[in-house]
Amino acid sequence: MTHNKKIVLVVGAGDATGGAIAKRFAREGYIACVTRRSADKLQPLVDSIQSAGGEAHGFACDARKEEDVIALVEQIETELGPIEAFVFNIGANVPCSILEETARKYFKIWEMACFSGFLNAREVAKRMVTRNRGTLLFTGATAGLRGAAGFAAFAGAKHGIRALAQSMARELGPMGIHVAHVVVDGAIDTDFIRENFPQKYALKDQDGILNPDHIADNYWYLHSQPRDAWTFELDLRPWNEPW
Repeated sequence: MTHNKKIVLVVGAGDATGGAIAKRFAREGYIACVTRRSADKLQPLVDSIQSAGGEAHGFACDARKEEDVIALVEQIETELGPIEAFVFNIGANVPCSILEETARKYFKIWEMACFSGFLNAREVAKRMVTRNRGTLLFTGATAGLRGAAGFAAFAGAKHGIRALAQSMARELGPMGIHVAHVVVDGAIDTDFIRENFPQKYALKDQDGILNPDHIADNYWYLHSQPRDAWTFELDLRPWNEPW
């Protein structure tokens, strides 16, 4: 192991929420370990963190493959340091009528947004319990609370990841591990929203869409909570978002 700095592992570190979370923890002195299936797409994020004086490492990893996940966690813990915070941030929001949904796509959405959360969180939890500390954070959505028409696959996966987080919180909390689920409800300030939903994006000037940096602040807040007052579920939405 090269040093004993604390590690945050962000699985699904995209250009918006996941990247903002990695940057937020890096500003607090954490080494940001970020993953996507393609390492090339991580380089701008890694460069941004390093240019700001932080430390970051990008890893190509298929979060659905058990052997890849085991190897990733082993490499980070052996070469860099203990994973103190883990963030699962894979979405897979693909709308489709239940009348047209295919078994293959339904399974793939569940595999990406739920099963991979189990694999990654399990491996990190195995390390955390030996130290009696750590934080496991799962990015959820309103689909995890209620299923909307046309989102059967996504809702099933997000219900599943919320249930996983609930179960892990009850089992691991007494072992010193803080598990929390974050419901993100509303459009996020991303290129996708700007290009595909311009009317929605126009609400940005009114604070009508979620700022990824502000989402990230809440993840840091959860990680920083004292254990006598842990939050399990946090609901984030703009002031003008309907419930």
